[in-house]
Amino acid sequence: MTAPPRPPGPQSPPRPTLPRARTRRQGQPTTAARTTLGRLRWVLTVTFTATNAVGLLLLAWLVVSSDADRGRQRLDGELQRVTLAAIQRLSYQGDAVALDNLANSGLSLQCPGFVVLPGSATPFLGLRSQGKCASASLLALNQAATQATRANRIIASDGKVAGGGHPVRMLAEPFYNGKTVAGAVVAVVDASGEAARHQHVLWVVAGGCTGLILVLAFVGHLLSGRAMRPASQTLDQQERFLAESAHDLRTPLAAMRALAETALDQPAQRGELLPRVGALATRMSRMVDDLLVRARLAAGVEQVRRQPVRLDQLVESTVDSTPTTDDAQLRLTAQPSTVWADPMLVQRAVGNLIDNALKYGRQPGQPATVTVTVANGVVVVADEGPGMQAPLDAASFDGVVSGTSGSSGLGLSIVRWIADAHGGMLRVHNPPWGGAVFELVLPPVRG
Repeated sequence: MTAPPRPPGPQSPPRPTLPRARTRRQGQPTTAARTTLGRLRWVLTVTFTATNAVGLLLLAWLVVSSDADRGRQRLDGELQRVTLAAIQRLSYQGDAVALDNLANSGLSLQCPGFVVLPGSATPFLGLRSQGKCASASLLALNQAATQATRANRIIASDGKVAGGGHPVRMLAEPFYNGKTVAGAVVAVVDASGEAARHQHVLWVVAGGCTGLILVLAFVGHLLSGRAMRPASQTLDQQERFLAESAHDLRTPLAAMRALAETALDQPAQRGELLPRVGALATRMSRMVDDLLVRARLAAGVEQVRRQPVRLDQLVESTVDSTPTTDDAQLRLTAQPSTVWADPMLVQRAVGNLIDNALKYGRQPGQPATVTVTVANGVVVVADEGPGMQAPLDAASFDGVVSGTSGSSGLGLSIVRWIADAHGGMLRVHNPPWGGAVFELVLPPVRG
């Protein structure tokens, strides 16, 4: 159907030429909220890194301690093999310890070396192996033997080579004449090789921990950035909303002020100027409504109440209630189409598309001709104006001039938000024959 032309309304004031695009200026001062988000991201990064670093360092300490214990156990096992072999070669003559079998055996020429000492038991002449092996001072050996005989158990300890130098590991094992402790065999092994191996493990673990902590810091920074992304996007939306509000309200306010001052200065022109002031007030009222809807949608306050809606009837009602001026032509072609949608929001979206086409979709000095088509859940609004500044298929319409010449993009931004809230989309392109085509796609009712 075709809506009949409306009689001309009040003459609108000249619209100032708006810039083709609005983008955030480079070097724009950082807001306090954005600074807070940046600090919070670093706090999250440090917290994540520190928490994981503590666990990693604890694990590293356990690894190093376990490696040191295994190293000592290997040395102690080698030493105990020597002390046990030496004790098996001891013999007794009454209460005396006979060392001849041990002294004449090949064990005394092998490494690790050993000594046989009385410790705290009845004194006897000790024996020292003849092999050229690392050994501790006699004082350290006597102390180890004394501890073993007094404690009546195997005692392992660390020491230094006689005269200082390489570390050694000592193990003292008591031996018995009947049930009486007769002395102790103290075996000594050079522990410098094991110490070097453990030091290498320590450096490897330390280097690995350092590298992992750096990786954790990098990962934590990425994760904190991803976690802060919704808050950053919300902040961006608020900044765009404030920028759009200031821009879109400043122009009609300035025009109203100019008209009001002119009416005060020239009373004879009030009859002509007051209707224009009323038209601007109506325009501002609609802008404020659009801004509120945009803010509520962005904040998630506006609830989308979906229900089966006859899209063709809703668009027809919107076309019938849309005022046209300057001999503008508004044509509608509709096929029965049912969608899942909030009728109030969809009506606003369709109204914004039609208003945008009527206002800006015209050639200079020519009346607007707008064609609206409805089919299969898609509303197509085509005009015969200069078209979009560039083909913007799937355009975002956020913070840029996204309509034809002079459009601020606020109404189209509302349409995009409503489409997204319904799980649909808003597409726009310039056809080869000129003008601009907007397609509002909504989810249809199946079956």
